[in-house]
Amino acid sequence: MSIMRINIGPMHPSTHGLLRLIVDVDGDKIENIEPRIGFLHRGVEKLLENRMYMQSPPFLEKIDYVAPMGWDELFVASIEQATQTQVKEAAQYIRMILLEFQRIASHLLWIGTFLNDLGQMFTIFMWAFRERAEVLKLLEDISGSRMFYVNFRLGGLTRQIPEDFVERAFKLTDYLEAKVTQYKDIIDDSSIFIQRTKRIGVLPKDIAIAYGVSGPVLRASGIHEDVRKSKPYYAYDKINFKIPIRINGDSLDRYKVRYEEIFQSIYIIRKCLDYYNGLSNKDVIGLPIKLIGPPAKPDIVITQRELPRGEGLIYMIPAPQKPYRVALRSPAFSNLAALPKLATGSKFADLFSILGSLDIVMPEIDK
Repeated sequence: MSIMRINIGPMHPSTHGLLRLIVDVDGDKIENIEPRIGFLHRGVEKLLENRMYMQSPPFLEKIDYVAPMGWDELFVASIEQATQTQVKEAAQYIRMILLEFQRIASHLLWIGTFLNDLGQMFTIFMWAFRERAEVLKLLEDISGSRMFYVNFRLGGLTRQIPEDFVERAFKLTDYLEAKVTQYKDIIDDSSIFIQRTKRIGVLPKDIAIAYGVSGPVLRASGIHEDVRKSKPYYAYDKINFKIPIRINGDSLDRYKVRYEEIFQSIYIIRKCLDYYNGLSNKDVIGLPIKLIGPPAKPDIVITQRELPRGEGLIYMIPAPQKPYRVALRSPAFSNLAALPKLATGSKFADLFSILGSLDIVMPEIDK
């Protein structure tokens, strides 16, 4: 056996950020792979401990530039838990709508870039970004920003939503449903795409659990786990949405789970719009910063959310004005940790199919 070591990155376009992979191959077979991270490390947790509570969301959003609203909401929710602040009913539905639109935007970007990584169908890449642009346009009109929103405050939102929001949101769900439905026939009919993803990078259930994998990567291995169901927040327990599950745990199933999640998010948005319609728009505005007082009990706060890439968690020891301690659990970090198990034994050409199927975002991994 003759082993050759190949260095990939940290500037390779298919590593989705500054990631270095040290790959040992025997011929075209991967014998070992070692991810090297830390190129974007900024010490986010320590920075959060040295800033007043509501100074942190704009910075925290940068760790996931694909779906920044998720970490923004997660951090604000942890402060609400620490200060025992109740989120108004109307604001709960609006938050759910915005978060699900953000999930759709994240999955659309992933679908486009994943197929592009595999050299497949640049048409889908352009279509996905076309649909994603419509979602970002709505989020921009609500928050005032196209990429980093900073739109959550204690108990609600920062800004009032537009009067025509419900109508526009319904139209956008109709548009997305019609357009994304067209993807399936094109992608599923691509024999090359199927060959490059089916039975590639298989993740068994036991390995997924052992490595703490979560989100679509976990559900593609047949594990029925979604924080929105297992530990529901806001009004998710009022909505009978489905959790897409697959059993093969390969790159193809990870694609199918995310594709199906787009339609479940559309369903959730429509139900939330129905519940929200008739409630007062005035009830979505949160508390101003000056009303944030010292945290109440509990002394330790643990807040979980189902982010587009999986389970996000914040462990916080609150203190007046700023957190005493903060620890972030990012789903992309745990998902990437399983890469050596996924890729060892595969062909070198399949590495980018496997890596791309994990939907990693490097700032979230390095923090």
